[in-house]
Amino acid sequence: MTSIQRSELPFLSVAELGRLIRTGEVSPVEATEAFLERIDRIDGQVNSYITVCREEARQAAREAEQAIAAGQYRGPLHGIPVAVKDQFDTAGIRTTYGSALEWDHVPNEDAVVVAKLKEAGAVLLGKLNLSEFALGESFHHPAGQPRNPWDLSRNPGISSSGSAAATAAFLCASALAEDTGGSTRIPAAWSGLTGLRPTWGLVSRRGVAGVSWSMDTVGPITHSAEDCALTFQAIAGHDPQDPYSWSGPVPDYARELQGGVDGMRVGVLREKVAEGGLEPQVRQVIESAVAQLGELGATVQEVSIPIVENAGAVSKCITDMDGAAVHYERLKTRIAEYDHNTRVRLLTAILTPAQALYKAQKVRTLIRQAVLEALDEVDVIVLPTSPTGAPLLPTEAGIKSQDDARSRISGVRNFTGAFNVANLPALSIPCGFTEDNLPLSLQIVGKPMADGLLMRVAHAYQQVTDWHSRRPPLGD
Repeated sequence: MTSIQRSELPFLSVAELGRLIRTGEVSPVEATEAFLERIDRIDGQVNSYITVCREEARQAAREAEQAIAAGQYRGPLHGIPVAVKDQFDTAGIRTTYGSALEWDHVPNEDAVVVAKLKEAGAVLLGKLNLSEFALGESFHHPAGQPRNPWDLSRNPGISSSGSAAATAAFLCASALAEDTGGSTRIPAAWSGLTGLRPTWGLVSRRGVAGVSWSMDTVGPITHSAEDCALTFQAIAGHDPQDPYSWSGPVPDYARELQGGVDGMRVGVLREKVAEGGLEPQVRQVIESAVAQLGELGATVQEVSIPIVENAGAVSKCITDMDGAAVHYERLKTRIAEYDHNTRVRLLTAILTPAQALYKAQKVRTLIRQAVLEALDEVDVIVLPTSPTGAPLLPTEAGIKSQDDARSRISGVRNFTGAFNVANLPALSIPCGFTEDNLPLSLQIVGKPMADGLLMRVAHAYQQVTDWHSRRPPLGD
């Protein structure tokens, strides 16, 4: 057995822990118990879990240990303790979707992504906290307010708040999240993690509570690009029962990490960097990250896509009106049971004129065309994931003013929205910290199916920086 103490196992990467499990130096049972002990000790501070599946996890760990000992090793996730957003169905395990309306709901089947994790041999530790029905901006969380491990007074991200908080606090080795308007990338950005919004359709959404059928995506939140590739490998692939699923073989994403960025063309998005209204410390961090890519051999140039300034409004209009359609019938009879912010958001969408959705869809097409044209000139586009570090948690529900309403549309969503409306892959990685020790992030965007390329760029960057390996000052 390894000389690493059990209490240190949660701090190992998926890749490192997987190697120890494969060689028999660490058992899946030992790793699972280490995470469960840490959850019991730490999660009361961050409220990342809604349901911890202790006995199910222990049984899965025992089965993984027996299978590996029998020579039936399934791959790099075999025996790795993971967790998933409570937006994903789990057979026989409560799935609440973050809402009191579904607090006692127990599905009969696993979501496809959960089934795929199990097929890869991963150990499911539990279900993670989120904004109600993954809509974002909930004020009341039935399982408690998720908190950011870097500063417990701050937001770990929306709507995949628990996925980020649990991973950042080392309460799971990696987590699955869901990104409609930025809900994998934003939590990763605010919590100092690596988060992938995959190419739309590359991961099945069957068994995932939907918000917007044309933008919902499932992706991993991890500590590094390497861990992201290993986790993503397990869940990507065609689902013949998901009509929006891409067909075709799944690349070897771990292999695609290699090669570096020498000779790669990196486009810096003018509207979000030079003209993005960034605070000086944020702009300096982003420029340093871009310069680092240049030192690694990339050719850096500026690109301009003026229409992205409309992306936040377009994204929110389509998402909210799609979400209102999903919840329309239940709103008729159970409206008072929704969180205040969720209720106001859905009712506003119901009352929004159809002309607004029509215009948003037209602008969406123009945004996609413009971004793809820019990607004909460069291999990837880079920009901040968020213009700031994690904000303070809200102290009261509702929208306070027109400026508050405007900021919800043109703030962080305006940095992520262009790529979900364009259905493109986008990856967020940590690239520095504010003066208050809050993580800052770089977003990397590519053409459809360029997910492996994005992780390759991130991996090259993370080989020469240590932002992704820093630990939050969470009292253990």
